[in-house]
Amino acid sequence: MSPAPLDLHGIFPPLTTPFAADGSVDGRGLAANVEKYNGTGLAGYVVVGSTGESVYLREEEKLAVWETVRDAADAEKILIAGTGCEATADTIELTRRAAALGYHAALVRTPAYFRPQMSEAALERHFRSVADASPIPVLIYSVPQFTGLDVSASLVARLAEHPNISGLKESSGDVRLIGDILRLVPPDFQVLVGSASTLYPSLCLGAHGAVLAVACALPELCVALYESYCRGEHARARALQQQLLEPTAAVTSRYGIAGLKFALELRGYVGGPPRAPLLPLDDAARDELSRLFRGL
Repeated sequence: MSPAPLDLHGIFPPLTTPFAADGSVDGRGLAANVEKYNGTGLAGYVVVGSTGESVYLREEEKLAVWETVRDAADAEKILIAGTGCEATADTIELTRRAAALGYHAALVRTPAYFRPQMSEAALERHFRSVADASPIPVLIYSVPQFTGLDVSASLVARLAEHPNISGLKESSGDVRLIGDILRLVPPDFQVLVGSASTLYPSLCLGAHGAVLAVACALPELCVALYESYCRGEHARARALQQQLLEPTAAVTSRYGIAGLKFALELRGYVGGPPRAPLLPLDDAARDELSRLFRGL
């Protein structure tokens, strides 16, 4: 029997992972961030995704982060665990661990190390195998800016036929692709946009919600845009979309996770440095982000 379907409407931040001065995971800081997010209109949390520096976390750290967020999150928040690994067997094992910790869904990225061999047939088998073995619903995670792999609308449509593949996070920023996917998949297949710069147009096409890095620093603004769209206040939603463009670029393509973590600090959250080999921000970048986010 497949798990009960989830309602993934709304805004989900892909939580950052704070690190202490000695380089270990700062569990207290992470819990403090989640407790503060609980007071916003966020629908839930994506934990140990790209923005959480998942590729730099050891397995025991991932488990500890999942436990910390689970314990700090309000009961009504949906918890999505980033469980994607390069090997299918490892992904299945990590997904089962997340399910055992009470997570509601697994976000599974495309394996990409052997990229030339990652054909649609290979990706389809990978996702179907994970979904077959997973105790919780699986969400496909397409993030070509990191993996170098595109996930086509036709592949998503085939995978949407699987009863335990419930949705997709599509982070390419390609609005046309979002439209093609929504045209091909069943109405109950939930598409989450992963690019804040295309949030409003994606919602207009039928996206259910979003997983947005900038929502870690500006949760209220992202939620306000989503709720404005839902109320039919399209002029306000468009204005908020314009307001999101510059901060989104700053904490994603321009300065990345180091920039996002500094933006969190400006907003009163626990940020801290990124994990090496990512570099900390220089003074010029800090000055620019300070002007931008304090202006908001």
